[in-house]
Amino acid sequence: MDTQRENIRHLGLDGLTAYFEQIGEKKFRVKQVHEWLWQKHAHSFEEMTNLSKDLRAKLAQDFSLPALQVDATQFSNDGTVKSRFKTVEGHLVEGVLIPTEDRKTACVSSQIGCSLSCKFCATGYIERKRNLHFDEIYDQVVLINQQSLQAYNQKLSNIVFMGMGEPLLNYSNVMKAIERISAEDGLFMSPRRITVSTAGVAKQIKKLGDDQVRFKLALSLHAANDAKRNEIMPINESNNIKALIEALNYFYKQTGNEITLEYILFKDLNDSKQDAEELVKVFRQIPADLVNIIEYNTIDAFKFTKPDEDDIQRFMNILEANHVNARLRRSRGRDIDAACGQLANKG
Repeated sequence: MDTQRENIRHLGLDGLTAYFEQIGEKKFRVKQVHEWLWQKHAHSFEEMTNLSKDLRAKLAQDFSLPALQVDATQFSNDGTVKSRFKTVEGHLVEGVLIPTEDRKTACVSSQIGCSLSCKFCATGYIERKRNLHFDEIYDQVVLINQQSLQAYNQKLSNIVFMGMGEPLLNYSNVMKAIERISAEDGLFMSPRRITVSTAGVAKQIKKLGDDQVRFKLALSLHAANDAKRNEIMPINESNNIKALIEALNYFYKQTGNEITLEYILFKDLNDSKQDAEELVKVFRQIPADLVNIIEYNTIDAFKFTKPDEDDIQRFMNILEANHVNARLRRSRGRDIDAACGQLANKG
């Protein structure tokens, strides 16, 4: 990895402007280079063909231009595409293209590994190496968008931060990545089509409210009482359900943005009548639009299994009877370990 030269994408527009002034280049060069970096997605200075050879050589001498590369791709029977990306120093991270008839969604990662150790998530068993930089997150979206165009002749319609890592523990880079993704001189995707999912970092949820973000928020709840949530999500010991309810209400008061609760069903853990009733109580305390009930996708390290179809339906019926807007989300990409909770860089 090149540690001597600064990553040119970390300069920003002001930094680029200052650099070109310093070397005596004309102002329009700033716009040209900026376009190559964020709209034409150049992976080397050599690709910047409307610059002189001398200027390209000068940029290559002064800056680095690291970018994510696709290391491996797997195709599911249901059309889902999982990609393993490689960083410039060789770390691996995964992202997924999830196609449906009316949507093409990119599921992207925010960290290499994860520090939260949620028991049902394969990524939770991988040591967190580092946060992804904002340009690396942006690269994931660009590369998955290219896959969508190639496979379906359609651009991405949605982005979910539900891949590897906890987005709110990489707050600054995730915010910068979303800014670039939604910028007119970036991918120009509406923030309303972006959802950030969190395991529940109450302080950072409130910060999202203070920062007046425009994207949607999803909380990975997965248990509606503290004892059970502590058992499967250690983060609950420092961010309990009461604290999360307060934080989500604050977030909604500040932004008015859509909130979704995510709830994976585990057989004989959180799928009983009492569990459903406790979920109803939590739902009524949060201005949530939707509860996504998610099929559990097995991983080797976790002892639980998916409930029977009858038990799933019974759980859904209780929610419906209590006027909870709930949707059962069927797994996609399970055959290639691309489904919810399965991302683990296995190849």
